[in-house]
Amino acid sequence: MSRITVFGAAGKAGSRVVAEAAARGHQVTAVARTLDKLTALPDGAQTAAADATDLESVARLAKDADVLVLTVGGPDAALYTDAVATAASAVRNLGPAGPRILHMGGGAGLLTEQGVRFFDAPGFPEEFKPYAIGQIRALDAYLALDDGVTWTYLSPPPVHFAPGERTGHYRTGLDRPVLGDDGQARISYEDYAVALVDEIENPRHLNRRFTVGY
Repeated sequence: MSRITVFGAAGKAGSRVVAEAAARGHQVTAVARTLDKLTALPDGAQTAAADATDLESVARLAKDADVLVLTVGGPDAALYTDAVATAASAVRNLGPAGPRILHMGGGAGLLTEQGVRFFDAPGFPEEFKPYAIGQIRALDAYLALDDGVTWTYLSPPPVHFAPGERTGHYRTGLDRPVLGDDGQARISYEDYAVALVDEIENPRHLNRRFTVGY
């Protein structure tokens, strides 16, 4: 059993990570900026109000965690790098006993068959650029960290990522999307949560990015 603290637990991905981890018997703390956003939590899940960019509150929660899961997001690109810096500082200050970081990344930084980031490919939607820029910078921030912080950055597919069904099945890749028989990369939020909790239980991608799809 791991002690898992999920920031952004009120969101579509974060709530599913909380549910998946709790269903497997982990000790889960669901974190949101305000407690009234945390509804329909699974039995046994604890709650906490905290800001993922506030070092004092993140450090307080990190002391009692084995893993910090960051599923925060928004149109402010700085949010992502601020959250990385805050979590990394909290972990580093705890020394070798500090938790790992699992980051819900973005798909726009994955590479096309031509080796170009989806973000840089023609036709990338303008409305998604602030989110994509933030997540790309977040990965760069992780890659620049020293060995005192252990992290994993899990990218969903670039396009087809939505609430759906939990099948418990998925395939993994590294810097390119995992394509199905139709040539598209897809995953449900539910199976993304399965993959993330699997990585918590059996770490295979320490200090690097990976991605999942059917």
